[in-house]
Amino acid sequence: MKIVTLLLVFLCYFFQDFVSAQLRIGFYNSSCPNAEFIVKCIVQKKFKNNPSITAALLRLHFHDCGVRGCDASILIDSDSSKNQTSEKDAGPNFTVRGYELIDEIKEKLESICPSIVSCSDIVTLATRDAVALAKGPKYAVPTGRRDGLVSDPSKVDLPGPALSVSEILQFFRTIGLNKNDMVTLLGAHTVGVAHCSFFRSRISDFRGTGKPDPTMDPELVTKLFKLCNTSSSPTTLDDVPTTFLDQNTSFIVDNQFYNQILNKKGILKIDQELALDKLSAPIVSRFATNGNAFRKSFAKSMVKMGNINVLVGNDGEIRKNCRVFNNPN
Repeated sequence: MKIVTLLLVFLCYFFQDFVSAQLRIGFYNSSCPNAEFIVKCIVQKKFKNNPSITAALLRLHFHDCGVRGCDASILIDSDSSKNQTSEKDAGPNFTVRGYELIDEIKEKLESICPSIVSCSDIVTLATRDAVALAKGPKYAVPTGRRDGLVSDPSKVDLPGPALSVSEILQFFRTIGLNKNDMVTLLGAHTVGVAHCSFFRSRISDFRGTGKPDPTMDPELVTKLFKLCNTSSSPTTLDDVPTTFLDQNTSFIVDNQFYNQILNKKGILKIDQELALDKLSAPIVSRFATNGNAFRKSFAKSMVKMGNINVLVGNDGEIRKNCRVFNNPN
């Protein structure tokens, strides 16, 4: 029985590698020669006015690829008139941003190359360009993905910030990524933010003790406690205070995140545990002292993540509108 299980796992990964190999760099060179240039220009314009778009796109990309693979299923809108929900209705996706930028890119591409460039490729390319604009690594990504035909909120089972390193590693392994990929991709928090609701217990009542998490720097605890205990009572999630996950180079994709968690300045529980858990601590230390190692690993892991369970050939579709299936039921 064990041999059969191992064989099935091997075949699954072999098939995934075979499908990913059908992607190629410059896929649109003939069918839509200016596609990647247009994506870059629109992302650049957005980044100039709002550099937080890098964090938004990194999260959007991960939340898409982490559920059924990179098929742009997260972009589909729910339809209350038909009582149909989508991945956007799942709790982990409530604070995902960047949809309007993808819409803008898609609208422009449809005007010059109708039904050619997939929404899933747009997400991948836009994220790559945003990373480069944030002084992160520049890397080439293969394209040729097609868009999925399913967006089911019940399938959204993404890891939360309160899980342990081993629990999150288990998730990464189920989608074909390894321990190094996990530590590397969580380094995207170097440009991220978090609402107080995601870390409030760490600064006031850690594990029911009535005290802050002892692994957090006391000065940071004081700062965050003041931030999260404002006099006004937020009525929506948008009103909840946020803080940068990287307290130093907040809009730059670099290795400073790892230095901060080594100094007990991790905001989220999982961020701090990366520096403490024996599974991940050696990788954290290496990235903290070697920025080039992090950059190379980040580029490699982003490409690898972008190849998860992609649709190619005649599978799926090329959506005309990223928010709606071409032939909705």
